[in-house]
Amino acid sequence: MVGAKEIFNVLEEHFPVGLAEEWDNVGLQLGSCQKEVSRVMVALDTDRNTVRQVQEKRVDLLVTHHPLFFKSVDSLNFDTPQGWLAGELTRAGVTVYAAHTNLDAAPGGLNQFLAEKLGLEEITPFQRGREEHLFKLVVYIPRTHLEEVREAICTAGAGFIGSYSDCTFRVAGTGTFMPREGSHPFIGEVGRVEEVEEYRLETVVPERRLSAVLGAMWSVHPYEEVAYDLYRLSNRGIIHTPGRRGLLPEPMNLNELAELVKRRLNLPYVLVVGDGEDRVRQVGVVSGSGASFLRQARAEGLDVLVTGDLKYHDARDAEALGLNVIDAGHYGTEIVVVQLLAGLLQREAKARKWGIEVIEASSQPPVRLA
Repeated sequence: MVGAKEIFNVLEEHFPVGLAEEWDNVGLQLGSCQKEVSRVMVALDTDRNTVRQVQEKRVDLLVTHHPLFFKSVDSLNFDTPQGWLAGELTRAGVTVYAAHTNLDAAPGGLNQFLAEKLGLEEITPFQRGREEHLFKLVVYIPRTHLEEVREAICTAGAGFIGSYSDCTFRVAGTGTFMPREGSHPFIGEVGRVEEVEEYRLETVVPERRLSAVLGAMWSVHPYEEVAYDLYRLSNRGIIHTPGRRGLLPEPMNLNELAELVKRRLNLPYVLVVGDGEDRVRQVGVVSGSGASFLRQARAEGLDVLVTGDLKYHDARDAEALGLNVIDAGHYGTEIVVVQLLAGLLQREAKARKWGIEVIEASSQPPVRLA
């Protein structure tokens, strides 16, 4: 058993809430962060089918992709569809948490998982998006604790530059300080100026890991008052966008790719815009509703975009742009999130010895072919 807050913290390490779109509502939807959890269910939606499974399985925490509440709630009327769901979950004592557009855009999130599911290689984010801010962390450490602090901050997420990890720089020097009345110095005496052999250790930290890195630093640094500096950098950070692009192992025609998408995502059908005999290799993916990325996909030289929720005029726009599109549906491109989240929680639970059960909710798409 583990507290819900600890599970939330782990989810937000992987899918920081700061990556969510401004209009989105991610995080705690219903219940308490203090809820003791022994059974977690993962689902795409909070709907009647999911609520029924939650009740039958006696679930403590429901983690969904789509939020229960997209907008602020002025009143909770149990006679409305949304209110009924909230009422049933409240009566069952269930806490509900959502990871939505932050999960779409995160480096190891839904679109990365979807691209891998389709067998793409050399997967990278789309070239335009929100760029993550980087910070330079400089901390002064006595020689005896240098390696312990370095290891702690790098483990927490500092020191990544491209494909390299544990990137730091250090230089030796002499630190001076005088402990004042009321202090409890690790080194030195109150009222006396001390000189200590110290190291200046510096590294780079992405904004989404800043809190974790500082917490790790404070937890192992021996000083009562840690001397450190933070500088915001102009260096380019990771681009956060739901879009992912990659290469098929070998070129194929559009119809063959459509069959591959159906097979890999276990779908009965997909919709296709473009000539089925067109040869394609450079593929973009945007889960859910990706029509707003048509022009960007074309500008980036992609042969085809795999997405969902394409409307009539979106399809005409794609034709005019000369961009092939495979519409695998909102549900079809996002239901794999259940597998992604369940796998992540199972691995984290095992590593952290949480002793919880993780259950994948079963579901069906809301529409079908007649």
